[in-house]
Amino acid sequence: MASKPMTKTEIIASLAEKTGLKKKEVQNFIDILIQLSYKEAKNGFTFPGLGKLVIQQRKARTGRNPKTGEAIKIPAKKVLKFKIAKACKDSVLPAKK
Repeated sequence: MASKPMTKTEIIASLAEKTGLKKKEVQNFIDILIQLSYKEAKNGFTFPGLGKLVIQQRKARTGRNPKTGEAIKIPAKKVLKFKIAKACKDSVLPAKK
């Protein structure tokens, strides 16, 4: 059975224990890091060793309404994506042979 992902509270407690900082300080740091990533995402924001936020342009395309099957036009738009760093991917997923 797979274990559940850590909650924000568990992450803060774990980081506080490992760094010797107070939980409030760790929470403040995480909040500042998140706000900085939101602000800088338009320029591409990198979390070293984890990945980066990038904006990609999607082209306009034709899709189908799943209910009616009717063809519809989907306009071009910008989307925000998170690209996982190679080191993170290699540590979590086994390498392909």
